[in-house]
This record gives sequence, structure tokens and C-alpha cells, in this order.
Amino acid sequence: MAPVLIRKASHEAENQYELSLRQAFEALEPQLRPPFCLTIPNQQEYLQLNRAILYGVLCEPHFAEIHIKHLHAKVTDGYCLFVSLLVRIVNDLYVKLVDSATNQLIWLTKQMIDVLAVGFDGLLFCLLRQIVGGDFSDENIWLCSELVRLFLLKWDSLLEGEPFVLNSALYTFLRLLADHYRFSSNAKLDALKQLEIDFCVKMLREQFHLCLKIGRDLVRLLQDLIDVPEFQAIWKDLVLNPKVFKTPGFSDISQLYHLRTSSRYFLLRITPEMESQLRFLLTHVKFGSQMRYQVWFAKKFLLGPERETLIVDIVRFICCGHHPSNEIIQSDVIPRWAVVGWLLTCCRKNYVAANLKLALFYDWLFFEETMDNIMNIEPAMLLMVYSIPKYIVMTHTLLDFLLLLVENYDVDRSDIIMKGVASAFGALVQKGVVRSLEVLTSCKELYPLLKEKLGRFLSVTKVGFPKESQPRSLACHSSPTVSLPTPTPSPERQPKATREHELTRSADACSLLVSTRESHMDSIESLVQNLGETIRNSSTMGLENLEEVLFSLVRLWSQQPVKSSICPEVVSSKIAKEFELNGYKLFPPLEHLPDAPHHDDEIGSATALIIRTFIFSQDEKMQEMLLSWSKNGFPVGARLLSYASRLAQEADMVKNVMVDINFGENSYSGITILTFHVDGYFSFLNGRKGDSSKSIICTSKIDKEFVGMLVDRAFTAYRCFLTYKRTNLHKEADTSLSKLLFSNLRLCSQWEKKRLKFLFGSIFRHLADLSVSGEDIIKLIVSQLDHADLIDMQLEIGLKKYSIFGESTEIVSHLIKNSLCWNCLEQHKLWGLLRSELAVSKVQVEKIILEFFCSRQLDANTDAIAVGGLLALCNSCAPTPELVGTIMLLPNNVFQDFAAAALATWAVSNASMLFDSLSKFSEKFDDKNGHSTSSITAGITINRSAILWLLDHFNAQGTIGFNILTNLSASIQGEKAAEQS
Repeated sequence: MAPVLIRKASHEAENQYELSLRQAFEALEPQLRPPFCLTIPNQQEYLQLNRAILYGVLCEPHFAEIHIKHLHAKVTDGYCLFVSLLVRIVNDLYVKLVDSATNQLIWLTKQMIDVLAVGFDGLLFCLLRQIVGGDFSDENIWLCSELVRLFLLKWDSLLEGEPFVLNSALYTFLRLLADHYRFSSNAKLDALKQLEIDFCVKMLREQFHLCLKIGRDLVRLLQDLIDVPEFQAIWKDLVLNPKVFKTPGFSDISQLYHLRTSSRYFLLRITPEMESQLRFLLTHVKFGSQMRYQVWFAKKFLLGPERETLIVDIVRFICCGHHPSNEIIQSDVIPRWAVVGWLLTCCRKNYVAANLKLALFYDWLFFEETMDNIMNIEPAMLLMVYSIPKYIVMTHTLLDFLLLLVENYDVDRSDIIMKGVASAFGALVQKGVVRSLEVLTSCKELYPLLKEKLGRFLSVTKVGFPKESQPRSLACHSSPTVSLPTPTPSPERQPKATREHELTRSADACSLLVSTRESHMDSIESLVQNLGETIRNSSTMGLENLEEVLFSLVRLWSQQPVKSSICPEVVSSKIAKEFELNGYKLFPPLEHLPDAPHHDDEIGSATALIIRTFIFSQDEKMQEMLLSWSKNGFPVGARLLSYASRLAQEADMVKNVMVDINFGENSYSGITILTFHVDGYFSFLNGRKGDSSKSIICTSKIDKEFVGMLVDRAFTAYRCFLTYKRTNLHKEADTSLSKLLFSNLRLCSQWEKKRLKFLFGSIFRHLADLSVSGEDIIKLIVSQLDHADLIDMQLEIGLKKYSIFGESTEIVSHLIKNSLCWNCLEQHKLWGLLRSELAVSKVQVEKIILEFFCSRQLDANTDAIAVGGLLALCNSCAPTPELVGTIMLLPNNVFQDFAAAALATWAVSNASMLFDSLSKFSEKFDDKNGHSTSSITAGITINRSAILWLLDHFNAQGTIGFNILTNLSASIQGEKAAEQS
């Protein structure tokens, strides 16, 4: 029996390729032992012999040397056939190979390099593709380590035989090193990182002429490695001293910009299985039916804490490695831009989202129509355009990022960047990808500031476009919903002084995502150290210093979140200490009302700046700072919630105005925190610090949709903080987000009596899943709010602006039951709210009434307020057949006249509907089949007060209710008998 080559589950069918190798081995096994036959095989025999030897080498390590000598003796084609068989093993079977076979595969690859076998470069290429990005399993680290060792060990042979395969290795290990450097260290990974650094530095220093063949994406990969000390020196030489690479003709990094990267490099970072699934999705799956394929793909390839970085490689492949035919483009198959949009929503880490957008726009920056392919830039343009108007936030995010790249990617070579992006826009119009750029420049939904920025760029670059409107087809497309990612601020610029400053300045200018990290960290540490002195000299300057620290930290952490000497907890402690020493405690209770004339801690304070920056960034390290303050007893969550609530309150004031607010003209009072927040947003967006003591008011009109986005983002930030806090502080305890929200609400209710109704209203609007039907929250409302505020809430509930109780009949019934132990005033307030909501909701009032009256024995004192509330609720509802039927069947309990009172009220307010419903109810007692009425009504007891009221009412009306009375005659007779007795 042949040894095992692959792992196979019991339910799996035979792999035909593995079967062909095994059968060849079994058939020729006697011939694979010395002495070997000296006859020359024919073509078919030669194929079978190669298969048998390959199977033998992989499955019999102890005979591997004998098998390889046999191959050397019989080879007639420069090992071409044998290598092609090996390549298929790698592509089709690698993930199934048993461990001993994978070891032999690497050994066999080295043998093929030693003999310079035909096609060994393709074999190495396929092996590199099997290293999975973001996978830190032992198997994957082993493969990566073995291959990087192989490239170092066989350096000379590779240079002699196939030097360009070293380019593929460089591309692969640069990309992997960026992931490995972010991951927490362990012995295996540390050893691997050093091997990767040794190989990549050796390539860049000794064979730079080969590295140039990669093209412009070499720069993109090096950007991710600026934190690795060995690469900082390479960056400085690349930018300022290119002659050190001793490559004829290379004199400036801009020469790399003009070299388009071949699509074969993008295949290196996705496995063959990923490639086949992506190509299937993009060639066979109809637009609108892609969800289950996307979910499957995400579970298969993207599930894991570090797998998210793969998304960047996938986007680069989609843009540059997969160009659909015209037939596919014109069909209903899901377009590339839609898949990219979905992948952008999969990004949870800010730096991954930034790298994805850079990958999406990278060819825009250096686009030359004569050299570059317009298909590389098409997905980004169509994603921006087809997101209008339904998913305008996507358009905002991408266009804003592109314009930031234009301004900041390489300031010293900005003319190249501007020319490239202008050429890209021009080619997209000229080739008919879009009819006109007016789809962006005339878009009403686009932020005014962003539209102005785009118009200025197009005007400066003189990009021409015809005056045509947006194509109608755009309206029928959509893209995945996303929340607004964190804007990427432009890096700070250092003044030119010494040679070292010049090195720092140029390396910084070379990329939006790359900075000389050491100087950046030194600058931040210096700002933090000087914070106390600055505050003592001037409180205004102290706030400006704090904002500069916060902006710098966000840039540092979001662009490349690897290890740094700046610890969030240390920074947070230092900030709190320095402000406290100068008489201000961070996150203090809001003892002063927001309209206090001389003090408003939610605007222009250190606390407000911290909260505002976190809302804009939502960076994980910022969350660590907030958590650190929270651990030390600061009411961080309550202050965050209060800020978001007040922002929502002022946003509502703006929305109630019929025209857009012009902040520059101070045309509307009472929006102080909104003005403060809007100004901060544009400061953050543009990477500048504002005047923290007095908000710089924007001169642009701000539309209501934009204001709504800011409010949504504030509550999203608050939710992020709650989630982070629960994960890190309440790992063991059963603490839900709803409980954390209630804790913050209770604290806020002690501070802000005047704004409480807005606070509660905002959580039901923006945190409905955490607040609606929450018993603790509802009890807090009725205990804290006065009657005037409750009336306002009832009006808003009646207008369906939000819901308090939800649409679960069971939950509402349970709440009513629990409220019976509340004090009288709280119960009365509760029933006012219940009446307002249940009258306009889908909750089945009849079930609530039946549950209340039938679940237990009622008490005249304990249940009186609830019964009164139910009666008022009945009066506010229409007498539907279901509700009237329930009233007619209520048990005869302590509140004897409840049913009659409800019927009497309806008889006045909605008599026609009442008697229609009564007629339908009575039909259940109608003897249509000749059965006795008593048998039909057996077991059914009609409410006594309802029957008596009906008798009195119909007696007064004559025969108008004859049919109803006839059908209910059995019950009526029972009532009369009961009265007589």
C-alpha cells in the first residue's frame, strides 16, 4: 500500500491528481529501487516515471536521495515536466499535504534550484503565494521562515539562474514584514522578522536595479515599514541620497512613481484559492445576489484578528489584477467597485482602512495615459459616483482622502501628484467611464467645503470636462452602507534647519502614511512634558497645546499602530495631573448649567477637547486613554453621553429651521456646542489645531444631513467606548451595554435636570437597541422628569419620533406588572407615556388588558392606578373587533364596571365601529348549524358589566341591537337569573 500524501476527510471524494501520482508510484514502485533500468522511456513512460518519483520523494523521506538520483539519471527535458508536476502539487494540494510532505516539498525545491531546473522560478512564485497574510499559525510561520531562508541560502544560484524571482520574494517579504512587525512578539516570530529584514535589506542595498522592476508599489510597501529601524536609513537614502544605491540612471524617487507595477506582483499576496473565488464572484455572480458569496468569502479568508490586512492586497488585486471583459462590464454581474465598497466596510482598524484607500487610489497619483491602464483607476471613480446620493458618506470619505493625498503625499513632488490625479480624472471622462465630472462638482449632497476643494483642484489643474449631467444609470446603482471612517489628517511639517531636520522633512513629505516616527514621537513627548508650564503661562495656550498633543497622537496611532514609546495610560495620567495642578480636574461633574453666562465645561475645556477628538477619531489608543481615566474614577462615559446628547439637542434646533444654517453669520443662537463641534471637525479634517478658547466659526453653510452625520458619529463613539469598557473592565461580570448606559444616565440625571428630557429623547433615537423597553431607564424617566417635560415627550412619542416601550406585547405587560410597586406619582407618569405610545404603536392592547385582568387576583388598592391607565388607554384606542371582544370576555373581578365603562365611552366617541365590532363578536354565538345555543357558548363567560350595559343601552334604543341581543341571549338569561337570585 502506498504511503499517504494528503489529508482527506471521510466524506471527500478522491483527488484525481493525487490519485494519478499514487497509481504511478504503485505501478512503478519496483523500478524505483536500485539497480535502475537503463532503457530510455518513451513519452508516456517518462510522464509516469516523473509522477512516481515525485510521489516517492514526497512520501518516502528516507528514500528521497535515491529518488532524486534516479530523476537526475533519467531527465531529458531540463526537469521541465517534473517542475510542472511540482507546481500543480503546490497550487492544488498544498493545504492538504501531510506535514512530512511539506518538509519534502521545500527540500525538493532546493534541489531544483541547485540544478537550475526549467521553470523553478514559477515553482518559487507558487510557494510564495501559499504564505497567507495575517495568518500567525505555526504552519504559516514555518512556511514563511523556510522560504526566506531558502532565498538567503540560494542567493547566488538565484542571481545566476532567475534573478527576477528575487523581486517576487522582495515584494512578498516586505508585505509580510509589515504585518509581522505589528504583531506581539514571540520567539518564532522574532526570528522570522529578523530573517525577513536581512533578506529585504540585502536586496535593497545590493540589487536595487532588480528592486526597481517592482515599480511604484515598492514605495507603497516601504511606507508600511518606516517603524523598522533598518528601513529608516533606506528611506532617507531613497529620498535624499539615491546615488548610494549605485544604480545607473536612478537619481530620484519620482522615477519609481512612473513605473507601473505588473499585475503578477498582486497575485503574490492572494492564494490560488482566493483568486479563484474572487474571479468567480466578479464574473458569475449577479449584482444583488452577492451577499451569501461575500459572507462565505469573509468567513473563509478574512476571519481572524489579523486577517483584516489581507483586504488591502485583495483591493490591489481587484484594481490591477482583474480586468473584466466588455461583455462582463455590460452584464448584470457584480461590478468591481461594489466589491471594493463591501471590502471597505469590512475594515475595523483605521490604519487598514487608510491603507485600503491608498491601494485604491495609488495609480491615480502617478497616472499617465500612455503607460497606465484606465481599468486600474475605474473602481475608485465608480464607487464614488454610484454612492450618490444614497450612500453619500462613501463618496465624502473617498474624495476627501484623494484630495488629502494630493496635498500631502509628497509635498516636494506635488507637481507629479497633481498631474497624475488630473490625468486620471481627464482619462476617466475621455474614455467614457463617467460622462462628466459635474456628477461630483454639481452634487448637492456633497459637503460644501469638499466640493469647493475639488473645484479648486480642477481649476488649478485645468481639467476639462463637458457640461453634461449625471447619467441616468447612476441612480439605479447602490453600494454597501458604511459609517464615515476617520479622516486622515495631513502630517505636521517641521521647519528646515539642519541636515537632520532636512532628512526628517523629506521622509515625512514622501507619504501621508509615513513619517519619521522617532522625531514625531519626540515632538509629542516634548509637548506633553511642556504641558504644565504652558497651562501656567496661559490657559488658552494650554488648551491649544493639549489639542496639538491629541491630534498628533491620533495621527501617530491611526496611521501605523505598532509599538511606540508613547503609552496611552502614561499620557492620560500626565495630562490629568498637569491640569489638576493648575486647578482643573478632567471630566468633572456638570454642576454648571449649559446656559451659565461665564462657564460651560462642555465647550472649550480640556474635557471637551478630549471628547471631541475621540468622537472624530474613535481610535483604539484614544479609547485606552479614556479607559484609563475611567479606571481612576472620572465619569468619562457620562460626560461623553452628555456631550452627544447636547449635540443632538442643538442639531434638532437646526433641523427645525427651514433653511440651512450659516455659521459664519451667527444667524441662529443657542447652537454653541454644535458650532464648537463643527469647527473642531474641520480642524481635525484639515490636520490643524483651532483656537480652543474661542471656536473658529466656519463660514460655509452647513446642511442638515451633515449635522445629522456629526450627531450619529458622536453616539457611535459613545457606543464604541461602552463596548471597549465592557470588554476590558467587565470581562468576568455580566455587565451589558444597557447596564453601562443606565449607569451613565443615572449620573447625568444628577447633573442636568434642565436637559434631561433631551438626554432621554436622544438615547431612544440614537441608542434604541440599548434603551427601548429598559425598565430601569423608564423608571428613571418617571422619577426625574416633571409633568411639563413628560408632556413634551408624550407629544414626540405621539409623532413617532422615537419609541420608549418597543413593540413587544410581552415586555410591555411585564413592565406594567412590575410598575405596580412604584409610588403613585411614578405610576401616573408611566401611564401617561404608555397611553401616548400604545395608541400609535403595533402593540396588541387587547392582549395587555387580558393579561392584566386574567393573570392573578386583582387588588383594589394596589392595582387601581394601572386599571385607570388601562381604561384611559382603551378610550384612546379604536374599538376594533379584537379589542371589543377582549373587553366582552374580561372576568368579573373587583373592578366590576371596567368593561361597561369602556363600552360606554366608545358608544359616544365611535358608536358605529363599536357596534360593528359587537356584531362580529356576537356572530360567534349565532346558531347557524342547528346546534343549541347553550352548546356553542359552553365554557364562555361574558363580562357581567358589559352584558348589563348592553341590556340598558338596547332597551333605551328599542330594537336596534336585536341581532346582538339574540345571539348573546344565553348569557343575558344567565345574567337575569343571577340578578333575580
